[in-house]
Amino acid sequence: MKLPSHGRYDHVNITQRPDYTWPGGKRLAFYIAMNIEHFAFGAGIGMDPTNRGGPQTSRNWAWRDYGNRVGNWRLFEILDELKLPATILLNSSVCYQYPDIVEKIRQRGDDVCGHGRTNAEVLQSFWEHDEARVIKECTEVIEKYVGVRPYGWMGPGANESKVTPDILKEAGYTYLLDWPVDDQPIWMRTRSGPLLSVPYPLELNDAGTLVARDHTGREFADMIVDQFEELLEASEKQPLVFSLSLHGFIVGQPFRLRALRKAIKHCVEHKHADRVWFTRAGDIANYCLAMKPGLIPGSVAAVAA
Repeated sequence: MKLPSHGRYDHVNITQRPDYTWPGGKRLAFYIAMNIEHFAFGAGIGMDPTNRGGPQTSRNWAWRDYGNRVGNWRLFEILDELKLPATILLNSSVCYQYPDIVEKIRQRGDDVCGHGRTNAEVLQSFWEHDEARVIKECTEVIEKYVGVRPYGWMGPGANESKVTPDILKEAGYTYLLDWPVDDQPIWMRTRSGPLLSVPYPLELNDAGTLVARDHTGREFADMIVDQFEELLEASEKQPLVFSLSLHGFIVGQPFRLRALRKAIKHCVEHKHADRVWFTRAGDIANYCLAMKPGLIPGSVAAVAA
């Protein structure tokens, strides 16, 4: 029996791929994705650590807005202290509501991925023309307020419809983060040509780990260190990507910050940090876009499609 499939990429296991290096001969690309989000008050979807799946309330809206008032700023302080770039996954409605956050992003020079209008909605159930309209609006608002057009995309909740990659390609996007399918970038097929998938963590993500599965801040920090050590060792065989996903309203809580800071510092100050490319998702994508066909999994097949 043949099961339904997506047809976006072919299976190639990680031991059967060509070798290459990141800039400067580095073996492990390291980036932090900072999710900066805005939610509808009393409407739409969202998470609540004390009432999962419950209705939207003033309490859980306030909990999430803590990130924009406090938590995101604590994360920026850690990034500034360690001189780390970041990739910002930005709801376009943040641009209207929090101009100080937009200014901070511009000052730091972080790259920005479109992240929908708000995380109070997901695109999975949208009709194609409605989804295309939302992606267009998000793109235009970010370009207007941040001053840089986004070429990378992470859907709200990392959810897609069946045609999201097609719409993104046709809207001028070059890469997406929605598919936690690999530790290397891969090329995906769309009806209008290839689109790059850059690794993004479903597991090493404070939303799933700390809220959905009740791990502690210290356990999450241990996961960061273990993931880094394992990938750094494995990168001797293949070039890999370490990605870490953070939300200011979750890991930006004071009792979690100390362990997080220590874990990230461990990575930055590692004795083999010279093997690591501390970068942004957009830089990874641009580097892959310039590679000759055949090095990135799916490149020949995606172009042929």
